[in-house]
Amino acid sequence: MERKNAWKKYPEGKREEVFAFGEKYKKFISDCKTERECVTELIAQAEEAGFENLKDVLASGRTLKTGDKIYAENMGKLLALFVIGKQPLEQGMNILGAHIDSPRLDLKQVPLYEDTEMAFLDTHYYGGVKKYQWVALPLALHGVIVKKDGTKVMVNIGEKEDDPVFGISDLLIHLAGEQMDKKASKVIEGENLDVLVGSIPFESQEEEKKAKETVKRNVLNLLKEQYNVEEDDFLSAEIEVVPAGKARDYGFDRSMVMGYGHDDRVCAYPSFAAIAEAGTCEKTSVCLLVDKEEIGSVGATGMQSQFFAYTVAELFENMGGYSQIKFNRAMSNSKVLSSDVSAAYDPLYASAMEKKNCAYFGNGLVFNKYTGSRGKGGSNDANPEYMAELRKIMDENEVSFQTSELGKVDQGGGGTIAYILANYNMSVIDSGVAVLNMHAPWEIISKVDLYEAKRGYAAFLREA
Repeated sequence: MERKNAWKKYPEGKREEVFAFGEKYKKFISDCKTERECVTELIAQAEEAGFENLKDVLASGRTLKTGDKIYAENMGKLLALFVIGKQPLEQGMNILGAHIDSPRLDLKQVPLYEDTEMAFLDTHYYGGVKKYQWVALPLALHGVIVKKDGTKVMVNIGEKEDDPVFGISDLLIHLAGEQMDKKASKVIEGENLDVLVGSIPFESQEEEKKAKETVKRNVLNLLKEQYNVEEDDFLSAEIEVVPAGKARDYGFDRSMVMGYGHDDRVCAYPSFAAIAEAGTCEKTSVCLLVDKEEIGSVGATGMQSQFFAYTVAELFENMGGYSQIKFNRAMSNSKVLSSDVSAAYDPLYASAMEKKNCAYFGNGLVFNKYTGSRGKGGSNDANPEYMAELRKIMDENEVSFQTSELGKVDQGGGGTIAYILANYNMSVIDSGVAVLNMHAPWEIISKVDLYEAKRGYAAFLREA
C-alpha cells in the first residue's frame, strides 16, 4: 500500500502555513523543556485564546454553556482544556491526550559534592535513555527550588548566549581501550552521569585556608548570591538537566526540526493548537496534557491519576448535577486520539523495522492500532470500527496519514497512555508524529508531519 508524500500537497510557493507552524513549534520546544514550563506557557496562550480557569468559573457560581472554554491545571504539571460542545456531556467527549514529560536527567535530593577540586551535581536519569548519548554535550538546568517558607525560585541556566552551560565528561579516546570493549549499556554507568559545575576554590579568609571542599563552597556562595538558596534547599527542589540550546531547522531544505523533547511535545503542541483552532464542536472537545508517561504514567500528575475524572465530575456538577451513571455514559461515549510519537523509518538501521508497517518522514499523521512489545504486551489495541471512522474523517479532510507499528515483532516495543483511557471504556487509538533519534538528547521530526498532525487533530475534534 503506497501513500503519497505530504509535501506534494504543498508545492514550492504554497508552504507558508507549514513553515509558519513549524516556527511556532520551534519556539515552544526551545522555551519549554520541562512539564512546568509547558503548562505555564500553554496556560498563557490558552487565556489569550479565551480559556478561563475552571476554579474561577466554579467560584463565581456561573453555569457553563455551549462554547465556553475552560482549563484545569494540576500541580503545575498537568493541563486539561475543554471547549463545551453542543451535545450534552453524556454523549461523550472527543479527547486529544498527549504527554509533556521527556527523557532527561534529574538532580538527586543531595546532589552537590566535590572531588579533586571539581564540583559536581549528582543525577538520576528519568525515562528510557541511552546513557552514553548524554556525555560531552552542553547541558542546561531547568526547574524550581521551593524554600521552607514556600518561596519558589525558578531556575533556567544555560539557554541564554551569555549563560554558562554544564556537562558530563567522557573518557578520552587515547585511554578508552577498556571502555570501548564494554556493552553499550555499560559504556557510561548511571552513577557516572554527574554534571560538572565548577572548579574555582572559595576565596577564604586567612584562618580558613585549610577549609575542605572549597570549590563546593564557592558554588554554594554563588547560588546564595544569585538565587538566595542554601544547600539544604535542594531537598525540596525539582531541577531537570536537559540539552542546552534552541530547536533548529534540519537539512538543506529546512524540511525538518532538530530539538529536545519532540517526544511528546511534537504531539502536545499540535493538540493544543487544534483545540484552539477547532472552535465549538458537536461534542465537548478536550486537550489533555499529562506528566510522567516516560516512567509509567504514575503519580498525581500522570495519566493514572484521578485528576481528569475528578474534573469531568466537576463539569457535570456545574452543568446540572453529577451522577455516576451520567459520568459513566460520558466516558464510555468518548473517543480518544492518544497523541504520542512513532518511530520513523531510518534506512541506516533498516534491520529494526518492517518496511510495510512503519512510519516514514513526510507521509503525515501516524496511526498505531496497537503498541506494546512482544505479543502486544501492555498495549491498547484499537477496534477496526474506530479505525474505519478515523480513515473516513482524514480522507474527507484531505489529511495525509499512515499506519505503523513500533519496529519488527520481538525487536522491542513501548507503550503510551492509551490503555489507561481505554479503561474507561473509551474508543482509543495511538496517533502522532514520526521521530528519528527518539529519546536521544536531540530528536528530529518532519515539519509537514507536524502540520498534518495539527490538521488531523482539528478534524477529529470537529467530526468524530
